[in-house]
Amino acid sequence: MRKEINSKITIIVNRNGMGESSPELTHALIKNYFTLLKSENHVPAYICFYANGVKFACEGSHILKELKALEEAGSKIILCKTCLIFNNLLDKTQIGTVGTMLDIIDVQHNSTKVITL
Repeated sequence: MRKEINSKITIIVNRNGMGESSPELTHALIKNYFTLLKSENHVPAYICFYANGVKFACEGSHILKELKALEEAGSKIILCKTCLIFNNLLDKTQIGTVGTMLDIIDVQHNSTKVITL
C-alpha cells in the first residue's frame, strides 16, 4: 500500500497522554493512535508537540518508534523550544525539529484540519 501524506492535517499533542484517565491508559491510547495512523496510511503533514506533550519526543518516550515511522513516512514533527527548556529537555530530544510557537501557529494557520489529542 502506498504511503500518503495528508498535507492539510496537523496533529497537536499538548499533554503527556491521550484523554483523561490513568497514565497507563493515556499512554497506551496515544501509542495505539500513532501506530494506527501509520499502519492505516493516515500520515499527517505535521505533528506538533508543546506543553507536556514534548516529553513524547525525548529520551525515555515509549512512542519514539511510532513517531520515527511517521517521520520517515513524511510527517514533519515540530517541538516547542520554550516547552523543552521549561521541562529541562532541550538536550534530550530524539526526534523532530525544535521550533518556536510561531512555527506551530504557521502550521495551524496553513492547515485545513487541526486535531488536538
